[in-house]
Amino acid sequence: MLLKKLSEAMGPSGFEDEIRDVIRQELSTFTDATRTDVLGNVIVEKPSSTKGPRVMLDAHMDEVGLMIVQICEGRQDGGLLKFRPLGGIDPRVLISKPLYIGKERIPGVIGAKPIHLQEAAERGKPLKMEQLYIDIGAKDAADARQVVRPGDVAIFATKYGEMGDHAVKGKSFDDRVGCALLVEALKDDYAMPVIGAFTVQEEIGLRGAQTAAYGIEPDIAIALEGTVCFDVIGAASHGQSTVMGNGPALTIQDGQTIADRRFLDFMIEVAKKHDIPYQLRRVKGGSNDYGAIHKVRAGVTGGAISVPVRYIHAPAQIVSLDDYEQSLRLLKAVLREIEQGGFTA
Repeated sequence: MLLKKLSEAMGPSGFEDEIRDVIRQELSTFTDATRTDVLGNVIVEKPSSTKGPRVMLDAHMDEVGLMIVQICEGRQDGGLLKFRPLGGIDPRVLISKPLYIGKERIPGVIGAKPIHLQEAAERGKPLKMEQLYIDIGAKDAADARQVVRPGDVAIFATKYGEMGDHAVKGKSFDDRVGCALLVEALKDDYAMPVIGAFTVQEEIGLRGAQTAAYGIEPDIAIALEGTVCFDVIGAASHGQSTVMGNGPALTIQDGQTIADRRFLDFMIEVAKKHDIPYQLRRVKGGSNDYGAIHKVRAGVTGGAISVPVRYIHAPAQIVSLDDYEQSLRLLKAVLREIEQGGFTA
């Protein structure tokens, strides 16, 4: 399955080589108009002999990860690895999690001081990132240096799998779920210019999207992403952001964007017309690539279609395949309505 292949690929921010190759291969039989820009964004332009608005579809390839910054040299800790996060990661979810390091996927486990050895005061406080380390089973620093060096990156070793009622678990659904939507959308042909942008370094500042949009010069842009879903025990309804199973989420406001109300209303009307369930994203925190795209050059109209992701930015995440499928339906319906003149930028 496409989502499995994308989810399990390696691609922390700034190191998107493997996921980039997966995407290129997936689209190789559908278009030969694929290029990679200086930053590493993959740009796919669907040829069209018909004039119309230039529509940019965006999904970021990168995932949150860890970068190795030090191989410990001490007599007791020699061979253990210190790291820093790439993107927003809560250190409370890291302890004892298995990892893969580098292209060779060197296995490791995140370690910390055992609870048996902690003082009472320590047990009442969450461990900080600098108190954690990665253990690769090396006997000393020299042994570790045989397979790892500072600057290498690590990803969570979570395998994709189906579970529950038409749901799946895996890593990096933010934003491999968006990449899957974009790949599927690019397999169709359109009577207008449609340009796909698989972007880099979103998790550390929406960097790739800004460069891609500057080069594409779109009239309309739609970001495709996985978004925060907190609909579990103890979550007040006003703080849930999205609810898994209630369909794609549309943003009114987030940390980078106040929605273009014309385009938001247009997407809502398209959803209603085609009997597609949708929900409004109900919290302000976070953002997506549209936060950078809409400010490029003279400004770009558009918005985002988001798939709810439980435990986003954590080692194991959950999405509803129903939400994914309804998001794809909405995306394709929106594109067809634009194609037919239903929205003018």
